[in-house]
Formats: sequence, C-alpha cells, structure tokens
Amino acid sequence: MTQYILDARTATAHFPGIGRYVRNLATAMAPQLTAGEQLAILWNQADTTAWDPTPLTNTQVTAVPARVSPFSIAQQITIPRLLKQLTRPNPQSPVPSPQSPIFHSTYYLMPYRPGLPTLLTVYDLIAMRHPETVSPRARLLFRLTTQLALRAADHVVTISDATRRDLLAHFPVDADHVTAIPLAADPRFTPQTQDAVVAVRRKYSLPSRFIFYLGINKPHKNLIRLVDAYARLTQSLVPSPQSPVPNLVIAGAWDERYPEARDRSAALNLGERVRFLGRVDDADLPALYSACTLFVFPSVYEGFGLPVLEAMACGAPVACGDASSLPEAAGEAALLFDPRDEEAIADALRRALEDDSLRRTLADRSLQQARCFSWQRTAAETLSCYRELVGK
Repeated sequence: MTQYILDARTATAHFPGIGRYVRNLATAMAPQLTAGEQLAILWNQADTTAWDPTPLTNTQVTAVPARVSPFSIAQQITIPRLLKQLTRPNPQSPVPSPQSPIFHSTYYLMPYRPGLPTLLTVYDLIAMRHPETVSPRARLLFRLTTQLALRAADHVVTISDATRRDLLAHFPVDADHVTAIPLAADPRFTPQTQDAVVAVRRKYSLPSRFIFYLGINKPHKNLIRLVDAYARLTQSLVPSPQSPVPNLVIAGAWDERYPEARDRSAALNLGERVRFLGRVDDADLPALYSACTLFVFPSVYEGFGLPVLEAMACGAPVACGDASSLPEAAGEAALLFDPRDEEAIADALRRALEDDSLRRTLADRSLQQARCFSWQRTAAETLSCYRELVGK
C-alpha cells in the first residue's frame, strides 16, 4: 500500500485562495487513486472555519485531525509525530503497512523535518518580486522560511510556469525538481441564469452595464492605474442615454493599509461612477462575473490569476495585464495590455466597450479557454508527482 498524506490545514478562511486549491485538489484526487493507494488528509478541527474533508472519506481516503496551525511553532513537533504514527507498521491492522509514504505540504510554513519524502506547493514569490507589499521583517521571514521549506522538499509544484521561473531565479533549486501544474476554476463557475444576474444586481445595487474587478487592493494589483485609466475612459468615451459609460465596480477584500485607489477616485471626482464594494459573498461570484459587461484584471504580478479563469468560466469578456502568469491563464482569449501603462489599460477598456461584436467574441473565447483547465487535470498531474517520488 502506498500512502499519500495531504496537509489541508491551510483550507481555512485565513487562506481563501490556498484553501480553494487544497479543497479542489483533494476532491479531484480522491476518485483518481488506484488500487493500493491511500490518501490521508490532515485538517485542523480546532479552526471553526476549516474545511471538513470527512465527506470524501471511503476505503481509500481518511480524514486525520491535526489540531495545530501552520503558524504555530508547535507543528515542528506535532506534525512529524503524527506522520510517524500514520506510517508506523501495525501488526494488528488488516490494512497493509504503508510503503514509501509521501507528505504533501501546501504551504511554506510547514514542519521542516517531516521525516518523509515531501512535495511542496509554491504559489508565488510576491514578497520578493514586489517587496513594497510586505514589511522588511516579513520579507526576511519569507525568504528564510521558504529556504527551509525548499530544503525539506524532495520535489516542488508551482501553480504556473511564471512562478516556476521566479523560484528558479531566486532560490538554488534544481530545475528537474520543480513542476508547474496549473489551477482551474471551481466547477460552480458557469454562466448564470438571467434571474441570478438580476438578483445579484439588485443585491449590490449595480447598473445593467459595469466593468468588474475582483481582488484585494494591495499595490501589485495595480488599482491606482486602473482608476486613472477609467478616468481617461470617461473623458474619451462618448456616452448616450441608451449606452452610458459603465461604472467601474471594484470588489474584494480591502486592506486598510492601501487606501490609495479610493483616494485617487475621490481626487478625480469620479463619485459613484467607481464603486468599492469590499468583500462580497463568495456564493455571489458566479453571478457577478456573469452580470458584468467586462471583467478587468490589471495586476502586475500573480502566481496564477484565478479570477481571470473564473470570469472566463462564467462567460465574461476579459481584459487583463500581460504580466507574470496572466497570459498563461488568459491565453489568446483576453484583451491583453501593459498593466504599467494607464493609457494602454484605457485603450483596452475602450475597445471592448465600443465594440459589441468584440465582446461577444471575447465571451465565446472565454468559455473555450476555461475548458482547457480542470481540477481533474491538476489532480492527475499532482498524483504523477507523488508516484514519481515513490518510484525514487
């Protein structure tokens, strides 16, 4: 019997993006296990926001309580001890003892001496590529703990080729030991009914036409340039009673340390034409993507850029930056622009809004592009990495 141990302690409200990765990976991986393979999923029952993997359990999948946070130094003792218990031969058990067990850490804050062959997932190197987003202390801690994690790992999975290149450029890692495996949109991201679209517009008091951005407001998300580009757009786009200039709707978690985009909107007297919704209900995202006239994502750095793919899966026309991993997610389905050039952003918005035929083409391409990614593929390629480690 071969045992794979997936650390799902990051599937909590504190890690919305990583949690989505862990949940979808485990769910898609479970039915792909072959005879003789077992999957143990570690989860932290002590966190009330934790994802509960017990509905996945069967003869090949077990959910194992691991009541310690990735932020706790206690995990350096408790998790290796738990891994040892999980893989210790039990002569009383009818289940064969695990052979060549594999540990998959889904975060760089992990047990650095796990005692098992280890796979590590790396999402991005934003603390190093964009140091303005974190404090000097956090930057130093990120570098040190990532170095420790890489030393503990026998193989590394990155979520894009761009992150793989960044990792190889910043750390002394053997390129043969790093595999890029892309993500996918959740299955729930599909074009929504007109009733759902009407309901979500009513809930958030949205107009019939709006440009939509979803994400946090940290500096690398480039919202100041987006607001500046929108201001240019309002000056150059000729409105009519039948076709007013769409509002810009900015949604997502709001970090109060970075108020600049809201301040810029106020300084430009954009008023209600720019709406800052803050965090929205996760269940409303498919309808919000489906309702928008255009989805825009001007980020200058992403580990993968999942909102782009989510919007595409809902059939939204997309305009996004051509930086880092975004061209991998968007392919040729989106209008790409230089995210550091506000005129280029404004031009992309103008092109899409003035040309109904172009938007329809982009929407069709979005659906086709989204179908190129699936969690079944992500799980299959991750399992291949597990099996390769077992073979070694």
